[in-house]
Amino acid sequence: MATAHRTIERLTLEQLLAQHPYPAEWANEKRIERLWTFDLPGRPEDLWPWIADTSRMNRALGTAEMTFEERAGKRWGTAKPGGVRHEWIELPWNWVANQWLTSIRIYERGFMKVMYAIHQLEPIATGTRVYLYFGGVPRGAFGATAMRLGFPTIERAYKRVLPALATQLDRLRPDVLMLPAPPLSTVGDQRLETQRKALIERGLPRASIDRLLDWIRDGDNIDLHRIQIRERARVWKLPEQDLLRVALHATRAGLLALSWDTVCPHCRGVRDENPTLAQLAARAHCDVCQVGFDTDRPETVEVTFRVHPSIRDVPDQVYCSAEPARKDHIRVQWTLPPGGEVKLSPHLRPGRYTVWRDHEGGWYLDVGDDGEQTVKWAPLSEGTVVTANPDATFELVNDSPEPHLFTIEEARWSDHALRAGQLLSFQDFRDLFSEEYIGADVRLGVGEQTLLFTDVVGSTAFYTSRGDPAAFIEIKRHFDEVFAIVSAHRGAVVKTIGDAVMATFVDPVDAVRASHKIHQTFFPTRADTPIRLRISLNTGPCIAVRLNSNADFFGGTVNVAAKLQALAEGYQIAMSDATYHAPGVAAYISEQQADLDVLEYTSKALPAPIGVRRWSVFRDLPIALAT
Repeated sequence: MATAHRTIERLTLEQLLAQHPYPAEWANEKRIERLWTFDLPGRPEDLWPWIADTSRMNRALGTAEMTFEERAGKRWGTAKPGGVRHEWIELPWNWVANQWLTSIRIYERGFMKVMYAIHQLEPIATGTRVYLYFGGVPRGAFGATAMRLGFPTIERAYKRVLPALATQLDRLRPDVLMLPAPPLSTVGDQRLETQRKALIERGLPRASIDRLLDWIRDGDNIDLHRIQIRERARVWKLPEQDLLRVALHATRAGLLALSWDTVCPHCRGVRDENPTLAQLAARAHCDVCQVGFDTDRPETVEVTFRVHPSIRDVPDQVYCSAEPARKDHIRVQWTLPPGGEVKLSPHLRPGRYTVWRDHEGGWYLDVGDDGEQTVKWAPLSEGTVVTANPDATFELVNDSPEPHLFTIEEARWSDHALRAGQLLSFQDFRDLFSEEYIGADVRLGVGEQTLLFTDVVGSTAFYTSRGDPAAFIEIKRHFDEVFAIVSAHRGAVVKTIGDAVMATFVDPVDAVRASHKIHQTFFPTRADTPIRLRISLNTGPCIAVRLNSNADFFGGTVNVAAKLQALAEGYQIAMSDATYHAPGVAAYISEQQADLDVLEYTSKALPAPIGVRRWSVFRDLPIALAT
């Protein structure tokens, strides 16, 4: 096992293989092997993301493109290096992030019977020492000759790529790992520029338009295959809402295409890509992890964008399975043989992790300064919490007669992903893609939402005094104003119910700000409309379902939000404690110098009362104005 210490002496081939032994079943066969060592500037943790991304690295090295597919629980790979077809079984990789990785391929066809690779990063005084080992058992004399002829070419490629990579670590993407985009067709280029002008004329933010459309033209295929808008916004330092608006309008214009991707909760790989929300299934299966999972968890569906093929063909190009890069949340992965045991020091960042064996069980590991110095794997009950020091030693033990895969994974999910709940709570999406609907059997997890309900005060008397036609005109005018306020505060209107509005927000502070603004808009002395409102808010988890062909929100959070209307009168906001105690809400209300009434909502249907804070936006109103 590799240790993170500084050293002067280079490891010999024998010493490296003592740390990472050649697969036992092949160890005694004659093999052809090479070990190359590079001393590079930069820390191991800075080099690791690029060296571990062996697909992007192999492309830069000139390696042949590969394809992978799952068959009967095994991952099969194919490629044609030198024009000769190779087929192999790709075994699960082993790695400790920032330190080393190993991979094994068992060939059914090609030059070799087996290939074993080691990439190890070791800190030294001047930066990082990188060890690259490749050892294969040839298939006959022809295979041996091909391997001997091929290794010098690979070595020259590494000598070209790695030093250049080490000098470009401060860049978003090192140039040496990028390939120039193929030129657009004349038709594609014309369409791109025509739609650029159209998007600008619609008043969409110019900076986001130019960044996104220039990237569609010039971006690397690997980056463009699955566009994550939130990640791009952070990289380009653009407002996320602006870039998402532009992406949605560009999709409607035929420059991009939406994809609703199901993501395995274990390996976090994409398992299904659905071009419409209606095609999203209630349940998915991961052949890699051999597990099924439902889409009612908010993290299991990610919304991404693709370049429309009429603009540019962006194939899904793969040059290696690159497990550590594709599973960056997994900081340690190790398959132990029967009776095997190992000690390792992964130097984990403070935070919460999950420890699994074969994706089963799963207990939590909380890493912090007060944690234990030594942690030994044990089959603890699910949800158990164990503490560990960032520099703790971990002991993995397999006392069973079968091999087992052990992983230590970050418990948090990527915050770059655009979740279904975030898109369904975005007004531009609901306006532009109103035809999108959820399958009848799907209960789509949308995570935590803040639901806002408005209600017209004194509506019965209002309808009676105005008559239905005139009342409808006033209600429609009020809808337009409320919808605009919701949208301006990053929310979305889910539906109207008679003269009431149901809206949703990802951020509770946005919901409170919008509520405040609504009351300020329909202020007590406003003379051009008699509409006055009461508002209720609640925050909590929801699911999205199909209701009347639309994507509606459902669950206890929605129900309570509606019920809290009973505690509000005109110009008041009744919010649950869940909303009030959400980050930023109390601070915003305090800035408004608001006095809140502390109440409770009780119901026989609820196990306990719900704490409520009531904000009277306009205090000391005459009763006639408030009711």
